[in-house]
Amino acid sequence: MTNFDDIPLLPVVVERLEEIAKDVYVLEFLRVFDFEAGQVIKLAWSRDFEPRLYSIASGEEDKNIKLIFNVVDDGVLTPLLASIKPGDELFASRAFGKFVCEDGPAWWIAAGTGIAPFYSMFRSGLIDNKVLIHGGKFQDSFYFSKEFEPALKDKYVRCSSQEKVDGAYHGRLTSYLHSLDDLPSDAVYYLCGSSEMVVETRDILISKGIKFGQIVSEIYF
Repeated sequence: MTNFDDIPLLPVVVERLEEIAKDVYVLEFLRVFDFEAGQVIKLAWSRDFEPRLYSIASGEEDKNIKLIFNVVDDGVLTPLLASIKPGDELFASRAFGKFVCEDGPAWWIAAGTGIAPFYSMFRSGLIDNKVLIHGGKFQDSFYFSKEFEPALKDKYVRCSSQEKVDGAYHGRLTSYLHSLDDLPSDAVYYLCGSSEMVVETRDILISKGIKFGQIVSEIYF
């Protein structure tokens, strides 16, 4: 793959910014490049700004590139992004990365804004034979649930660790996975979240008989 530092930045114009939960935002700009669902981009405030990586959260045929981010108190970029307005300019790279999903059976396992690549896959039509498990702290942590729920039905599992939520498992997603007796051996397991979540989840899957080669992980962006 192209070296990270060699991927150039392109000017893009912001079309929309919406706060969808406390300190969690969806940012959109006009799509000026093609991508595969699950890929990432570099994003920067200016050309001389150190870029950050973000997973794309839109479908491959959507008009806009959509990103989801939460404001980090000591962050450099996210507080700036939260103040942006439609018409402002940012700098983004073309998409890259290999966290892409095939058509076969798969489990998508996400924590927090790690839902982004799976929402991209979902928007791109990759929902047959898929199970989505999303971990969050509160009711409003389950981003895009109004789209996931009617389409995936009982194959969409929300795990709420800090607030009791109707229809959701009360506890961490890792606790939910621990509680399962059997996991399908023919599925590929895609993990996206913090490094701690990815390592813990991978260990749980392996302890339940899932082969290491069937687990694909991404530390979330």
